[in-house]
Amino acid sequence: MGIRKKTTSKSPSVMSHEFVIQNHADIVSCVAMVFLLGLMFEITSKFAVCFITIQHNVTITTNEGPEQTAINHFQHGVKDLATIFFYMLVAIIMHAIIQEYVLDKINKKKHFSKTKHSKFNESGQLSAFYLFSFCWGASILVSENFLSNPVTLWEDYPHTLMPFQMKFFYICQLGYWLHALPELYFQKTKKEDIPRQLAYILLYLVHIAGAYILNLNRLGLVLLVLHYFVELLFHVSRLIYFNNENRQMGFTMWAVLFVLGRLLTLSLSVLMVGFGLANAENQGFDWAAGNFNILFVRITVLAAICLTQAFMMLKFIKFQLRRWREHAEAQNLKKKPVINKGKSKKDKGKSFVVYFINGVNAHDSPRAKKEKSS
Repeated sequence: MGIRKKTTSKSPSVMSHEFVIQNHADIVSCVAMVFLLGLMFEITSKFAVCFITIQHNVTITTNEGPEQTAINHFQHGVKDLATIFFYMLVAIIMHAIIQEYVLDKINKKKHFSKTKHSKFNESGQLSAFYLFSFCWGASILVSENFLSNPVTLWEDYPHTLMPFQMKFFYICQLGYWLHALPELYFQKTKKEDIPRQLAYILLYLVHIAGAYILNLNRLGLVLLVLHYFVELLFHVSRLIYFNNENRQMGFTMWAVLFVLGRLLTLSLSVLMVGFGLANAENQGFDWAAGNFNILFVRITVLAAICLTQAFMMLKFIKFQLRRWREHAEAQNLKKKPVINKGKSKKDKGKSFVVYFINGVNAHDSPRAKKEKSS
């Protein structure tokens, strides 16, 4: 008997593409740990604080009651780029944790195909993010009374001062969608899927950053919470569908809410930008004061929102038409009569049994000739 050779899997070389992809979470964790360790030393603490804590705080003292109380608010500024970078690293680490400890274990049990595998991972990651962001954003809306008093969405514009939760929300949103760009490389995304994913990543970044910089943070928060709820329903429905393909009720609910969400988004945008800001007393352009309430900016904001909603509706209509067409084709195939070849041959044999026996005419068979001669 020959000696069986031991098969050893070669580990990829250090700093190769495969090495970076397999160990990207550990590499990013080490980078994030450097910033955290910087807080321990006085020399580097000032530098590390810019990455970890929220910057550009403004303290306002109020004379409510017998004592003065200090309230911290925050503005946006250049130092936010460092904070966004750090929380982008945190998003990459959280992405890897969810992928390894939740999604990969489910994939091993379900044995999905390659197509379902990638879609399941995408929906799993986005469901977790949308659920977290929706709950967080809704809590801010309730605590700041934006829902009970919608006039505050455009009243006293520009809204340069933000509470801590709102600014941290925007920092995390920008960090998450920035992390989605390197994840295209880490997750080995197919070339044909990259343009689609790049499109919606850039759309998120442009709209969130636009609302943040133009001090339209209140409107942006409302629209994000509304949009995230609809997207959460879609991805949860897709996860349920992968588990049981007969459960498609969630897609029907999503289709209805998707259309309503687009209409509500357009209505709120026109109400605030087209009417609220247009009739506001504080008109003009002042970069230092954060005031961008001029006609050109308002038209640009409305055009961006309307074009995005139209683009989403166009894709939605194409998707629904394709589904209806496939459903109609499936119904037509079911209605066509199925010809049973075995049964037809049997009936045919029975009808000709009088005339043919094993391919020979019954009157010309040897047995018939013998009886005739006798």
